[in-house]
Amino acid sequence: MAVIATLMNRQHLLTYIYLLVYISLSSGVILYNKWVLSTLYFNFPFPITLTMIHMAFSGGVAFVLIRVLKVVSPIKMTFHIYTTCVVPISAFFAASLWFGNTAYLYISVAFIQMLKALMPVATFLVAVTCGTEKLRCDVFWNMVLVSVGVVISSYGEIHFNVLGTIYQVSGIAAEAFRLVLTQVLLQNKGLTLNPITSLYYIAPCSFVFLFIPWYILEKPEMEAPHMQFNFWIFFSNALCALALNFSTFLVIGRTGAVTIRVAGVLKDWLLISLSTVLFPESKITGLNVIGYAIALSGVVCYNYLKIRDVRISQLQIIPDESTKELQMEKKEEDNVNRNEDTLWNDSVSDSHSHFDEEAPLMYSSRISHLGRKPA
Repeated sequence: MAVIATLMNRQHLLTYIYLLVYISLSSGVILYNKWVLSTLYFNFPFPITLTMIHMAFSGGVAFVLIRVLKVVSPIKMTFHIYTTCVVPISAFFAASLWFGNTAYLYISVAFIQMLKALMPVATFLVAVTCGTEKLRCDVFWNMVLVSVGVVISSYGEIHFNVLGTIYQVSGIAAEAFRLVLTQVLLQNKGLTLNPITSLYYIAPCSFVFLFIPWYILEKPEMEAPHMQFNFWIFFSNALCALALNFSTFLVIGRTGAVTIRVAGVLKDWLLISLSTVLFPESKITGLNVIGYAIALSGVVCYNYLKIRDVRISQLQIIPDESTKELQMEKKEEDNVNRNEDTLWNDSVSDSHSHFDEEAPLMYSSRISHLGRKPA
């Protein structure tokens, strides 16, 4: 018992370490991106370029892991699946990163995190539009509560910027489409992508999508002589983004999606607090806190409803499976009884033509039992 207790404590400690690493990396990547892009600090106001660096680095690492080191195997990807599934998902993925990173140029990290509370609302609306979710009153009113909270929080924002808010909301909408398309296009085809295979297939395609707006919007400005480029800054930034992707997968695999949602809520509060300390120009008002609290309560209720639906569906599956097993057992018993009766009537060869494909197998497996049947 002492050994089991020690192992349990070690497992719990390891889980807490994973959660701490996830929260640290998630917060660190956001704050790092803000520092790099902000004109007040590192002064590299090129969000598309930064996103392309992330995609190139992640795609390159994924290629080495799959093709060179062979850590994981690539899935069976046909040209049709790639063009009809991976390409649109990559387009929305690129758009979500582009718009989300551009928002750092105009609004604070704290306000961005508050706007991200709209993510369940956007995902629900897109899912209802695509037919993967049904419009329900309880979920609808939760979405209304989240939206009201975000509106109150936006009204209380001191440095409210329309353009930055539009960029962030557009990034949220693009991410919602990406999530729903991943479910509709890939999961319905039986394809599942882990972080490495996801980056292997999606990152290069996203890089191509980002190249067009980069060439039009940022390339001319980057030719200015005052533009600085520090290799180690961008290398460490891309490495943190890649590590965050892997840590999310590890935390979900060890704890589940529910735990990572709770950890995400804690991370948001921590990130809002840290951003006000690290970036003094970012200020939080009482109305910000009230609005975000209202929105967060709606998000928590939404998560509770999703968890409850999953548990109800699991409880429904268990009786259904039990019923199917009983029906199969009864069918097998009936087939065996009919087989036995036929054998004792000396008509085995004639009766086999009336059985289904499994009848001969059931018959041969029950020879010893048939031999014990009394005359």
